[in-house]
Amino acid sequence: MTALTVFIDGVGLVGPGIADWAQGQAQLAGYAPGQWQKTVLAAPAHLPPAERRRAGAVIRVSQTVGFEAVAAAGIAARGLVSVFTSSGGDGVNCHEMCTALASDDRLISPTRFHNSVHNAASGYWGIATGAMAASTALCAFDGSFAAGLVEALTQAVVQAEPVLLVAFDTDYPEPLRACRPVPDTFGLALVLSPVRTAHSLGQISLHPASYLSPGPADVLVDAVLESQRQSIPAARGLPLLAALVRQQSGLVRLDYLDDCRLALEFSPC
Repeated sequence: MTALTVFIDGVGLVGPGIADWAQGQAQLAGYAPGQWQKTVLAAPAHLPPAERRRAGAVIRVSQTVGFEAVAAAGIAARGLVSVFTSSGGDGVNCHEMCTALASDDRLISPTRFHNSVHNAASGYWGIATGAMAASTALCAFDGSFAAGLVEALTQAVVQAEPVLLVAFDTDYPEPLRACRPVPDTFGLALVLSPVRTAHSLGQISLHPASYLSPGPADVLVDAVLESQRQSIPAARGLPLLAALVRQQSGLVRLDYLDDCRLALEFSPC
């Protein structure tokens, strides 16, 4: 079967000790050490004031990395097809709703209810960009990054148009944190193009007959980054970014299902 091939035209990145893709590149290349510093998220400047006030961590992280990737790719966000993927959505919002339901009045804030749906990030992206193109929101627990990448890659090839992939996760407060110990917020975005452009940084190919691998996932040299990869589902995509930074051809294996990994061929541009 023919391989599905796309080009990475833009990257957005934010996480613990990582302010943007430039800082992430330095850490992945080994020029600077990874750091477990609290993720800093900027206010979503592209949203109208009313929506900006309602925006929690999910909206801020998804828009931070989404706009960074789109700007790097030199493409207009308004007409861009998008895929949003997260292992659990807004942990703080979930906590606050559970707290309200456990109280005496059990009243849920309309804003919190509005933000509780899994496609909230996609909806706010549409508000911020005016995008009317198709948008997909999905969840595959710890395999959410790989599932989102397969979806975005497939859409880019089949529809023959660029696709924005936004993967993110946020932390849960206690007591939910004890059951779902995601330590901090992390976001990663890629603009995937079906053809090579002047902005292309690397090429990835998925072979339908062999895209699932029984071998272990790739690990990161930096101990802090490897800890983030293991503990934050959206950070499972870091080995792909490491290959992009190294610009070395080869197989990249990403965590996906319990018994197999997602295997991709990477080639530099």
